[in-house]
Amino acid sequence: MKESFREFIEKFKETWRNSSISELREMICNNYEAQEIRNQEKVNFGYKESIDGWEQAFNYVKNHDAEWMLTEVGVIPLRNDEVMVILWATLVVDGKKLETANLFFETFRYENGDWKLVRSYIEAGLPLEKMVDLGTSDLILKEKR
Repeated sequence: MKESFREFIEKFKETWRNSSISELREMICNNYEAQEIRNQEKVNFGYKESIDGWEQAFNYVKNHDAEWMLTEVGVIPLRNDEVMVILWATLVVDGKKLETANLFFETFRYENGDWKLVRSYIEAGLPLEKMVDLGTSDLILKEKR
């Protein structure tokens, strides 16, 4: 039975919040492509670099008793088998949110019986107050059932 996208994305966010690299590996396509912009510098990377980055971030979270704060901003169906999710993330360390966050445009595709993350565009190091101001009312589109 085809897992609904909503079920999958909730599992994806839970995996992220739990800093589970083994589960996340299975959710990312081997042909994954990404671009990150930080301080106006652009970096393109693929699957291996992505996993390395996630592993470093997850280790930081575990070693500093931190937790992820994830906020879903919107879901946009792109094609019958592709959906984009817009979300932002920051860390809470010692009960305090960091002053910056990353904004993610994540494209997922349903292939070979599973949803996989296939592309990402990431704006990194943005002021947290800009993310909080995003809101969600105008950007969320309902998933077709």
